[in-house]
Amino acid sequence: MANSEGGMTAMMGEPAVTARELGRRRGGGWPAVGALAAATFTVVTSEMLPVGLLTPIGRELRVSDGTAGLTLTVTGLVAAVAAPLLTLLVGRTDRRAVLVALMGTLAAANLLAACAPTVLVLLAARVLVGLGMGGVWAIAAGLAVRLVPGRRVAAATSLIFSGVAAASVLGVPAGTFLGELGGWRTAFLAMTGVCGAVAVALAVLLPPLPAADAVRLGGVLGVLRGAPVRTGLVLVALLVTGHFAAYTYVRPVLEQVAGAQADQIGTLLLGFGLAGLAGNFAAGAAAARTPRTALLVICGVLAAAVLLMPLVGRGAGVPGAAVLVAVWGLAYGGVSVSTQTWLMAAAPGAREAASALFVAVFNGAIALGALLGGQAADGWGAAGVMWLGGALAVGAWVTVAVGRGPGRGEG
Repeated sequence: MANSEGGMTAMMGEPAVTARELGRRRGGGWPAVGALAAATFTVVTSEMLPVGLLTPIGRELRVSDGTAGLTLTVTGLVAAVAAPLLTLLVGRTDRRAVLVALMGTLAAANLLAACAPTVLVLLAARVLVGLGMGGVWAIAAGLAVRLVPGRRVAAATSLIFSGVAAASVLGVPAGTFLGELGGWRTAFLAMTGVCGAVAVALAVLLPPLPAADAVRLGGVLGVLRGAPVRTGLVLVALLVTGHFAAYTYVRPVLEQVAGAQADQIGTLLLGFGLAGLAGNFAAGAAAARTPRTALLVICGVLAAAVLLMPLVGRGAGVPGAAVLVAVWGLAYGGVSVSTQTWLMAAAPGAREAASALFVAVFNGAIALGALLGGQAADGWGAAGVMWLGGALAVGAWVTVAVGRGPGRGEG
């Protein structure tokens, strides 16, 4: 892999915009990057909102924690399918227009969720969330190279992905607090307004972004011929499945294992998110140099934090659990930017195709993790989801250690 930001630009397969070109056109630059960070924040918050609300959702709709967790499973499955399909279907349509339309879809989905009288209607709303999320993430992930000069691409990419960590810092805890204050429906209603505001920001701040070439099915499938790409996708599948098998049910775990009270959950999730935000920027810089090393550290720390949670939670209570939640957040905060960097380096010249596969596998893993975690929660109890998640994270570490990586010195 390249060892400079200019090399990062080259690996993404498209010359970055120059400072002079930015000055000649409307939009672009750091305000546009900020709008994309707001978009990733919004889609991930919309996706993850049920995490801090599973207990009240299940109570009001009269379903188990495992059934309520299907709100994550459905969203992830739909996003996994939507990411590559929408990338193919939009052809050469201006990416700005596509992003604005998808953000409008998210607003409608959150409004429907806020009004859902039954779990079936809520799941229908979550299907729409999956459509919007899959498309936004697949398109936004690789746009930094078109918005800032080449030497700034690595920093801009980290900023775009900081929206993922910021969703944990602000979005999920804020949703949890709103759920405690006004009920879980208030949290979904608030997200409706946020999605609308971000849609306006994208329309105003992004420049026209016509696709140079339409992504075709052969191009997407062709990316899979590279061994480093396949290694990266297996890594994503194992690590993200493990994380979400555990994290989807973190509220029941904290309540039942560590004895946390309802009013402490938001604070604990805030600690997870703050650590994740720091992890995103630290991992972005590290992965730009050596993605394998960065991911070995991430997988190892995440596995240790999750596997220790049942032991430390029971032995040290809420304070011990709080430390592990923060360490867990620090590790997971670097997952998105590090795995995206791995795949961009593994597929030079196929930026959108690689991003589509990345988002498809990532969200399929979210769905699978939520589903497996639900089975573990209903069958083995709260501690079971931690053992399952930790075991999958260990599998991800082994994949990074023995698999073929991208670029010089990484294979």
